[in-house]
Order: sequence, then structure tokens, then C-alpha cells
Amino acid sequence: MDGSTQLADGQRLSSNHDSLAFGVPRSAPGAIYALAIGGGFAVGPREGRTVVFGRNKPEVHVCIGEDDRRVSRQHGLLTCQDGRWWVRNTGRLPIRMPGSQWLFADEESLPLAAGYTPLFVPGTRGREHLLELYVAGDDGSRPAPRPGDVTEPPRTWRLLPEERLVLIALGQRYLLHESDPQPLGRQQVAEQLNELQPETWTPRKVEHTVAAVRARLSKAGVPGLTREEVGEPVGNKLNDNLLRELLLSTTLVPPDLRAIDPDDGDTRR
Repeated sequence: MDGSTQLADGQRLSSNHDSLAFGVPRSAPGAIYALAIGGGFAVGPREGRTVVFGRNKPEVHVCIGEDDRRVSRQHGLLTCQDGRWWVRNTGRLPIRMPGSQWLFADEESLPLAAGYTPLFVPGTRGREHLLELYVAGDDGSRPAPRPGDVTEPPRTWRLLPEERLVLIALGQRYLLHESDPQPLGRQQVAEQLNELQPETWTPRKVEHTVAAVRARLSKAGVPGLTREEVGEPVGNKLNDNLLRELLLSTTLVPPDLRAIDPDDGDTRR
């Protein structure tokens, strides 16, 4: 689309909008996209322009954690300044940035790099609310590759619905961008999935489901998914390698966490 025209005054993004992890349409260089579970907002760059996110839906551009009183009514600002977008925390709780960096209230704003940035706002009962951000690069879309590099899209892997559900639960700490994440134990995964699908899951079924995906990807050429490759002791290494491949290939992305959090649905219904 012609971002310089369509995004001049901002554009609403629906709750069905694809994850920003998959990129954005061609837009005005420096345009910013912000997306939460209930929808989002995209706008072109202009000095001093501000995008507000928080719980108070009528008074923010992007509503996040609408049903969670631990999220502030206005939890943060995205401001265009000196040709860049900056994020500032105006809420009570800190915002978790990639690399387990925390942005607290009243701290200096942090600059956003071109491309995809997920932010997490902590809520009640251990919930974390995802705000996806994407800043269009200088060419109006994705950041340009380094000179001489050949850029190819990641190879995503086909997962059956049952496999996807198990792997989202298994890898939720990775999807939350925790520091040094580890896979959940099969007992924990089974217990969590039985809350969604009662009397359906056992630890053995979880293990068989994950092992089937590992075997299929290993046969397709993904390294580090067999005992022979990683050696003893194996520990969590096989599942760790599997989950990292699924994230790096964008087969699993942070919004997939909605599948295992029944409380994080669209509260407008």
C-alpha cells in the first residue's frame, strides 16, 4: 500500500490482523505498527507524533490488558522524535523488552530499532500482555539486509493443531522472551492442557506428540534433535533445540500464547 498516503493520519488494525512478526505491507519509511490482541494502530512518522497504549480503550490508540486492572489506563507512549520512534513507560508496572530488559516508569525513553519488537506488560495471576511493534525500514518495509547477503524467508514447519497446542504450552517461556528459558515438563504441560481439554492429556501423550515432531524435523534436516547428535546427558537439550528452531523459523510466534490462555480473549464479546 502507499504508506505515505494511507498512514498519514493513522490506520486502525483489526483484532484479526496477522502477527507483526510476519512483517508489514510496504509503508512510509519509519511508519510504526502497534498490535495487541484486540487490534492495533499504524501511523506514519512525524516529529512529535505520539501513539498511546494502555487499558482505557476509549482514550488510547492501542488497548492492551482491557480486563486486567494491573495494567495502567495509560501504560506507555510511542513517540516519534529525531527521526526515530521511542517507547516510554507511563504506567505503574515495568514493561519487559527483548533480552529481558525492563523499562520502568519515569525512566528515559528507549529507541526502537527498525523491524519487529515485542513488549510484555505484566498482569494478574502471572499473565503477560503482548504488544507487538514493527517499525518500517528505510525502504518502507523490512530492514534492508547487509551488502552481499542473500535474504530468504524462513522455512516454517507444518504442525497439526494438536501438535501446535502442545508445543505452545511446552515452549511458553520462549514465547514470553524469558531470560534463559527452558521447556516446561511434560507433567506441567499435561496439567495445563487438561484445563483446556479435560481428561485428554497425559504426560506420556505429551511426550509422544513432541517426539513425533522432533523426528519429523530431524528427518527434514534440522540438527540437534536426536540423542546421537547431542550426546549424554540429554536433559532438556532435544526440546530446547526443537523450540528454538520453531521460534527462529516463525512457526511459533508470541501471539500463539492466546491458545493456552482462556482469560486473554477478546473482552468485547
